[in-house]
Amino acid sequence: MMPTSELVDPAVRAFIDALNANDPAAVQAAMTENATMTDDGTPRQLGDWLEREAFETHGRMDVTQQSPDGRDLLVDYTNDQWGTMATRWHFEVLDQRVAHFDTGQAPAAS
Repeated sequence: MMPTSELVDPAVRAFIDALNANDPAAVQAAMTENATMTDDGTPRQLGDWLEREAFETHGRMDVTQQSPDGRDLLVDYTNDQWGTMATRWHFEVLDQRVAHFDTGQAPAAS
């Protein structure tokens, strides 16, 4: 696993640190006011998704790989509901805050 201190993009790092701390206020502060997200390509209501998939179930992101710009990640995502799964994350950043993210299952390694 990669320590979050090694993440290249500060907005992405702030989002992950806040989610891993199970801190809804810090997650909100790391995102733009009208942030959006998709899960496996399907748009989701961001607040509901975060509550269900992260806060209520103690979600945690352990980054295993990042792109050179730090906005595309492979992550071992763990929560109390689903256990640990390999996921991919793509972040769009605006004014040093996360404006959109897409997450979903990572393709199987070949």
